[in-house]
Amino acid sequence: MPIWVDADACPVPIREILCRAATRWQVETTFIANHAINLPPSPYIKRRQVPQGFDVADNEIMDQMHKGDLVITQDIPLAAEAIEKGADVFNPRGQAFTKENIRQRLAMRNFMEEMRNAGQVTGGPPPLGQTDRKEFADKLDRWLQRNTRK
Repeated sequence: MPIWVDADACPVPIREILCRAATRWQVETTFIANHAINLPPSPYIKRRQVPQGFDVADNEIMDQMHKGDLVITQDIPLAAEAIEKGADVFNPRGQAFTKENIRQRLAMRNFMEEMRNAGQVTGGPPPLGQTDRKEFADKLDRWLQRNTRK
């Protein structure tokens, strides 16, 4: 089961965790971004640079992924599409997007976007901390244990 990474906004520490896991578990992991990203050499790690543009990287992920694949993204609309197509999805903080919670997440995203458009300063998420990194690594490890054979 391949892993697809929405790499445009993927934090470097999460990218490093994914690269180590790809090599250790021998799982094809593809980073898709609209800019160049540095990745270590590995037969299991691939990068695909797509042209600049709205949702170009998201569309590439949706065109390439299949049911049962893992998608790593912070983009809630992309997560919703991937779930609908049968992927497992979680964000760089290790929080799962599921059929049960994606509608609520979309509604909150849309509400916050409306607030920003109305001039409200809402701020962003807190910086990625050590707890977030551990939560992501643990979630990824559990997914790999369930879905791969070393």
